[in-house]
Amino acid sequence: MFALIIVLVLVCASVFVNGWTDAPNAIATVVSTRVLNPKAAVILATVFNLAGVLLMGTAVANTTAKIVTIGTGQQALITLAAAQLSIVIWAVGAWKFGIPTSESHALIAGLMGAGISFRGLSAFNWNEFKKVLIGLAISSIVGFIAGFLATKGVSAAFKRVNRRKANTFFSWGQMASASLMAFNHGAQDGQKFMGVFALALVVGGVFPNTGSLVIPIWVMLLCSGIMAVGTSIGGYKIIKTMGMDMVKLEKYQGFASEIGASACMMGATMLGIPLSTTNTKGTAIMGAGAARRISNVNWSIVSEMLVAWILTFPACTVLGYVMAKLFALIF
Repeated sequence: MFALIIVLVLVCASVFVNGWTDAPNAIATVVSTRVLNPKAAVILATVFNLAGVLLMGTAVANTTAKIVTIGTGQQALITLAAAQLSIVIWAVGAWKFGIPTSESHALIAGLMGAGISFRGLSAFNWNEFKKVLIGLAISSIVGFIAGFLATKGVSAAFKRVNRRKANTFFSWGQMASASLMAFNHGAQDGQKFMGVFALALVVGGVFPNTGSLVIPIWVMLLCSGIMAVGTSIGGYKIIKTMGMDMVKLEKYQGFASEIGASACMMGATMLGIPLSTTNTKGTAIMGAGAARRISNVNWSIVSEMLVAWILTFPACTVLGYVMAKLFALIF
């Protein structure tokens, strides 16, 4: 029971960090274009994050839970605890420098490292891991293309529209597109972390093992609330990097990047493919900036982000391995 409590506390810490460093990506553009103030944007993100979890099922949560064989009993709890602590350490370190990181990739890598510590490479379920690689390609490449094409399309469609009328339309449009982005963040990241919370309760014997992961409403509400608190406390630093420093967006670009990123995320969620909200939204913003002019993108900021994204997998795998060994000694 003590081990289970530790795991649940660490999951809550991971959810908080996700709200602190990852959920702000969903609302970065709507704040940077001054359509909504940060407080209103956080409320919007909270509502639609929860809606995304409630309405999009648990396909992503089940995929994430099956990527690594976590074992049973104490071993499984240690694996989950090690993965969560890896996320917290990595994400807080990156946040200090205002660099957006993928908590989705940190979670998967942390589970991989912890699984290796007990079972070696046989811990991997390679069929499920293929979905992670597909998600990586979607978030890194397709996200950029989607943001680029959506911006070009919107620009062409509104070419002859009065600028003031167009800005009014895109102000309202961004409220809708930011809501859609937050909805998809909940459907992706919300599912993953709430799924881990529910999985811990199954492993700990609190919930019955039915073979299919079921996330109760109270778990959804608890995690959504913690995520909202995290976003309200630390989110602006990431919003500044994503929506202001990397690319100075106009309203139509913010709208287009959110539509492009949301399309990628919605499709991946329906197929049960774990996707990084950070990477998808980040590359869509890059595409939106590049669609107007390549020089509009601050490529020095982009390079810092890319280094952090590349290092996430190896760093969190090592952290997961080390933390699992440490927890095995403690418990």
